[in-house]
Amino acid sequence: MKRRVHHIFAFLILVTQMVLFAQEKKAQNPLIFADVPDMAIIRVGQNYYMSSTTMHMNPGVPIMKSTDLVNWKLINYAYDTLADMPELNLTEGKSTYGRGSWASSLRFHNGMYYVTTFAQTTGETYIFKTKDIEKGNWEKVSFKPSYHDHSLFFDDDGKAYLVYGAGKIKIVELNEALTGVKTEVPEKVLIENASAPAGNNIMLGAEGSQLFKIKGKYYLFNICWPKDGMRTVIIHRADSIDGPWEGKIGLQDLGVAQGGLIDTPDGRWFSYLFRDYGAVGRIPYLVPVTWRDGWPILGENGKVPETLDLPPSEGLIPNLVASDEFNRKKGEQALPLVWQWNHNPENTLWSLKERKGFLRLKTGRIDTDFLLARNTLTQRTIGPTSSASVALDISKMKEGDFAGLAALQKEYGWVGVKMEKDKKSVVMVHTEKDIAVEVQQIPLEQNQVYFKIDCDFTNKKDEANFFYSLDGKVWNTIGKTLKMKYTLPHFMGYRFGLFNYATKNTSGYVDFDWFHIKY
Repeated sequence: MKRRVHHIFAFLILVTQMVLFAQEKKAQNPLIFADVPDMAIIRVGQNYYMSSTTMHMNPGVPIMKSTDLVNWKLINYAYDTLADMPELNLTEGKSTYGRGSWASSLRFHNGMYYVTTFAQTTGETYIFKTKDIEKGNWEKVSFKPSYHDHSLFFDDDGKAYLVYGAGKIKIVELNEALTGVKTEVPEKVLIENASAPAGNNIMLGAEGSQLFKIKGKYYLFNICWPKDGMRTVIIHRADSIDGPWEGKIGLQDLGVAQGGLIDTPDGRWFSYLFRDYGAVGRIPYLVPVTWRDGWPILGENGKVPETLDLPPSEGLIPNLVASDEFNRKKGEQALPLVWQWNHNPENTLWSLKERKGFLRLKTGRIDTDFLLARNTLTQRTIGPTSSASVALDISKMKEGDFAGLAALQKEYGWVGVKMEKDKKSVVMVHTEKDIAVEVQQIPLEQNQVYFKIDCDFTNKKDEANFFYSLDGKVWNTIGKTLKMKYTLPHFMGYRFGLFNYATKNTSGYVDFDWFHIKY
């Protein structure tokens, strides 16, 4: 009897291992455990392209490529600088946290790639186009007003539209050159209350429009948020772009919502969506789609599956985040696409050329607030856990300077060095009710120092711990655990940030030897 039980137990273990092995060979949800919200995805031949939102970061509107819908690589940005103004430059005490450019639309039409976006900061709508989405420069036009969460749509008759709005979904027709709206064609209301399929008690009205035409029918995807409910996918369909439109709930599970439809070369369909997941940000999901009576049916029995019949992920490193030794060819001043500046950078105050193998961040003005300091260089944090570390030469800091490594959001924390009374100290700082508080200070007697931040987003634990090292091998904890919070004023998942700013004297600098990230 004991032998039989043993065999049964061994068999169950083998079956469990086989199931786990099979799952490992499939793609997992979330698709990307990092802040990649407001996705728009197209397929051109065998290749998929995706745009996303990075708001106040620059360069902006990241473009990613995949050949399997799972493994994505950053290949381009739609712009280096959205506009030159105090809010985007972090000058005159102004910023544009949580604004900048929002949800983009991505299209391929008549051999041309189009990315459109809009910005509350400037009050304008932007259209970027290129024939080479991977290498080509973008041509840019902009016009007022700022069409909220719009979807660019090319119809079969050659007309181009923007579908936009919140709650009430509207449509405007663009002129032939796509440089603005046709003034002689009045704006129309497509759907008076697009949230209606989810009921009348709505906290967030239907927005995030994405419009598709499939086998002669029009399908409009939106997100809404019922009170005491969760983020919900709303789908409307019509035989004519002018309607009438009929709507239904497309998905209501885990709060996974906002996105659209994409097909594969072999005829399968998926819906790309994202989920609010605490401090790491808004993370992408894929759900399988079947068709029934002319409707796309999202998920498996109305649920978001944990695994997908797609190739497994090969990881986010180095395609969406990456370590950097800052080694460049002589005279080269270029950052990999994984890096983004917090707001527009001041390009005269950073260098990869002045000291070979180092990133130099120089001070050029006086700041008293870390969130208003220019030239903080960032990369995404990653869930469920991730860690970033840097090596830093601080020998050229000046009185009143602060430099180091940050966990960047409105309620930030950082570990670094401050120069005070001609003495250097390792400090850990975090915010309490929007006020920066120095938690711990340790005297420093050397000019080479190392910093590390560990982030834990497991089950929305959302904690960051801070470390320093004098030799890059033995790590010492400093300060206290930061309880990370996703805040709407910043509207972005936490980022690792490299920084240096002055509070008393300018022209000091620090040299980052390397940045390492792992998860």
